[in-house]
Amino acid sequence: MLEGLKIVEMATYVAAPGAGGIMADWGADVIKVEPPGGDPIRMFFSSLGVEEQMNPVFDMDNRGKRGIVLDTSKPDGRDALLKLIDGADIFLTNVRPGGLARAGLDPDTVLKRCPQLIYTTLTGYGLEGPDADRPGMDQAAFWARSGLAAMFRPKGGDPVMLRTAFGDHVASLAIVAAVMAAVYERKQTGKGRLIDASLLRAAHHAGSSDLAIQHTRGRIASNRPRKNAPNPLINYFQTGGGRWISLLQRQGEKDWPKLARALKIEHLVADPRFANGRVRRENGSQLVPLLDEAFGSREFNDIAAALDAEEMIWAPVLTAAEAIADPQAIAAGCVVRTPKHDGGTMNAPAGPVRFPGFDDSPKGPSPRAGEHTRAVLAEAGLNPTEVDAMYASGAAA
Repeated sequence: MLEGLKIVEMATYVAAPGAGGIMADWGADVIKVEPPGGDPIRMFFSSLGVEEQMNPVFDMDNRGKRGIVLDTSKPDGRDALLKLIDGADIFLTNVRPGGLARAGLDPDTVLKRCPQLIYTTLTGYGLEGPDADRPGMDQAAFWARSGLAAMFRPKGGDPVMLRTAFGDHVASLAIVAAVMAAVYERKQTGKGRLIDASLLRAAHHAGSSDLAIQHTRGRIASNRPRKNAPNPLINYFQTGGGRWISLLQRQGEKDWPKLARALKIEHLVADPRFANGRVRRENGSQLVPLLDEAFGSREFNDIAAALDAEEMIWAPVLTAAEAIADPQAIAAGCVVRTPKHDGGTMNAPAGPVRFPGFDDSPKGPSPRAGEHTRAVLAEAGLNPTEVDAMYASGAAA
């Protein structure tokens, strides 16, 4: 669907490359510009002291791209990048504002040269304010500073760590949405624009329901242990055999009698301690053990059938190994086959949405560092002598 859209991506790690990866799946021509030595995320496993020939973390967000290496601190490298940008629809970068300014690649300079360009930045904290140039990965800018880490922390407990690149991929979705809006706008006006995406703003949106309450009421409910949950019916319960489920309740009172029927504890519906949401909250420490007993006394399949019969909202708590083999995940297209350099394929997570009738699967493997440098520079109009000189000076690799 994005065939013909050209993206020059000068970005490392995950959030911005993740956005480029989604658009590459959708058919865009994404040229990944790496610094000498390559994108640091290529060293994800070695930095953990793990010997691993494959790097699924890098492959996930860079599949289907063409890769080149340029040293933009050298005049020839910078000039080559600008020639690539001249022919691009979108420039995507996560270089901090100070670094872009020092290289003469700041938005004002580039947009003056290419007014039709959609210049897209991803930073930790945005392009304005005292911390605009502060480095910020998702654990810091998305998770901690946004308030999310404190919201997820159990009351009185320690903050919990964010899983690998989780906040980055939320930001990737925001970037893609913004780029598509700007592409539509340019179709109407003929003009490009600057997009200012940040991990911090993406996090505020991801946590916006709680933050909206904080804005208006001045406080939010804490994340409490199971037996003291704000709503004991929105909780985790363990069935016989040790399998956990996540149970949810719709708004209002209709789900409580249905759950009680499913669990064969109808007598509790009339119990004054549990008659409505307010008293269930006040007496949650008494209700949750009773629910635990009811869930734990029956096997998972029995509980599942009973909950389904009452049309309750619930889901099994799957491990990562179970999740990637879940038949419903397979049917929903959550797993795709990604090409490898050796001609084979490997399973990987799919992009975030499906377009029925369109092949939104990966279009190729992730590029080796500098794999397409010569071909891409030739497309930009550099002759072989100029390219050889860039290799000799270290401006290209």
